[in-house]
Amino acid sequence: MITLNDIKRMLQEQGYIADDTVAMSVFLSLQLNKPLLIEGPAGVGKTEIAKVMAKALNTDLIRLQCYEGLDANHALYEWNYQRQLLHLKMVEHNSQPLEEKEKTIFNDSFLMKRPLLQAITHDKKPVLLIDEIDRSDEEFESFLLEVLSDWQITIPETGTIKASFIPQVILTGNRTRELSDALRRRCMYLYIDYPDFNKEWQVVKTRVPEIDAKLAEQITRFMQELRLIKLEKVPGLSETLDWAMALSSLHIDHLDKLIIEQTLGLVIKDWRDSRLVQLSLSELLEKTGVISKVESL
Repeated sequence: MITLNDIKRMLQEQGYIADDTVAMSVFLSLQLNKPLLIEGPAGVGKTEIAKVMAKALNTDLIRLQCYEGLDANHALYEWNYQRQLLHLKMVEHNSQPLEEKEKTIFNDSFLMKRPLLQAITHDKKPVLLIDEIDRSDEEFESFLLEVLSDWQITIPETGTIKASFIPQVILTGNRTRELSDALRRRCMYLYIDYPDFNKEWQVVKTRVPEIDAKLAEQITRFMQELRLIKLEKVPGLSETLDWAMALSSLHIDHLDKLIIEQTLGLVIKDWRDSRLVQLSLSELLEKTGVISKVESL
């Protein structure tokens, strides 16, 4: 049986710096076999938890990326109509009765399994990541509740398929719309915010071990100050890591105004934010400690 300390160790071994709340949520989700709904800003490591969990449990990660207009067919299964038509064309002159010919086209060789059906028919317990559930429509959310309750799918042409191994489910959301109370009650809940300085610095050092110690500290302080500005798209931990890896690969050992201006596109992804940061750059560098107040004048 997996213990809480096992979860902490496995997350750490996979390079995920998790606080006690994250580790406890993952542990209880596994113990209770209950879906875990994780909300928070973009780029703070929500999706990464599912990836790490799959690696830690030595199982497969099956991902369903949600979007507006997603329907049951795209999440469950579709028949490969082109192959079915080709097959019927090939056997049209056979002496088989028409009903027998139709039966031959409704089998696994013509069935395109989408993420939910893949998870239900998997040969061992997988991790099912339902990513950005808040981007899907309310109708799909209602359908998903049914699947999460029964873990079985009925295909009219072949019958009902019931899961042999109930998947470990992680749902993520950025709060672009409010999720239903029914879905929230069905899940455990975890909110992940932007990391504080110590956690972000530790993540940088862990994920980019070759980085210069001074540069790692300066990047972390700069990102902490950057998030205090009213930006349209606040950079998350993923942007911090992208920036740290890029600067480290360039063998840079400290920040300066020029290098920040040249690489700002790794951190800022909106033209209005870019302009605002450019105007505030001297002040940011001063607060970060990269340059003194005298130098910024």
